[in-house]
Amino acid sequence: MTAGDRESSAMPELSVVVPVFNERDNVVPLLTEIAAVLRDRLDFEIIFVDDASRDDTLSVLRTARADFPELRVLHHARQSGQSTAVWSGVRAARGHWVATLDGDGQNDPADIPRLLAARDRAAPAVKLFAGWRTTRRDGFSKRLSSKVANGVRARMLGDATPDTGCGLKLFERETFLLLPYFDHMHRFLPALVRRAGCGCESVPVNHRPRTRGVSKYGLWDRLWVGIADLRGVAWLIRRARVSGVEEL
Repeated sequence: MTAGDRESSAMPELSVVVPVFNERDNVVPLLTEIAAVLRDRLDFEIIFVDDASRDDTLSVLRTARADFPELRVLHHARQSGQSTAVWSGVRAARGHWVATLDGDGQNDPADIPRLLAARDRAAPAVKLFAGWRTTRRDGFSKRLSSKVANGVRARMLGDATPDTGCGLKLFERETFLLLPYFDHMHRFLPALVRRAGCGCESVPVNHRPRTRGVSKYGLWDRLWVGIADLRGVAWLIRRARVSGVEEL
C-alpha cells in the first residue's frame, strides 16, 4: 500500500452511517448493496452502529468485516436510540460528507449516487440532502402517523421539507456536528440545518417494504413523541441568531 493509498483509506470521500437494533437478518444484505453501489465510484467507509442489540446483530457484523474491508463497527454499551446511534456514527466518521440509511433495508442504497449528484449540482450553502419517499411501502397505520406528524411539524417549524422521517440523507459532517444534540434530533434535521443558516434540498428516492425483521416504531412513537419534541425545536428556532461575519 502506497502513502497515497493510506491517505485515501484514512480520509474517505464519503462515510455511510447505518444505525441498527436487532437487525441480524438485514445487515449483510444491506452491506452487500452499499458496497456494490459505491465500489469503483469513490473512496468510502461504512459505519454500522449497533445500538445494544439483543439478538446476534453484533456478531454478524463482526464476521462480515472479513468480506467488507470498508466496514467499521461501533457498539453502544446500552440502548440509546436512533438519534444517538447516528450521532455516534457521524462523530466517528472520517469522511467530509456522510450518508445515513435506516438498518431495516427499506432505504435503497442505489439512491446514494442520486443524493451525491444533487449535492454536486447545488449551491455551496446547501448542506443537507434529504430523501423524500414519494411512494411509501409501509402499512396504513405507519403511513397515517407519519402523514399527521409531518403535517404538524411543517406547520409549526416551516422547514419546507415534505418527508423528514426518511432515514436516507446526505449531509456535511462538520455542519451536523455543529447542531444541538438531543434524543430524536434525527427527526428534525432539516429544521436544525436551516436554523444554522444552511440550505436543505429534498430529493425523491425509492422506498421498499420491510422483508426481514420487525419494525421498532408504532403509532405513538412517531406521533406523540414527535409532537412533544416540536416544542423544544420551535423554541430553538425562535432563539437562533444567525448572521454573516465579515473580517475587516
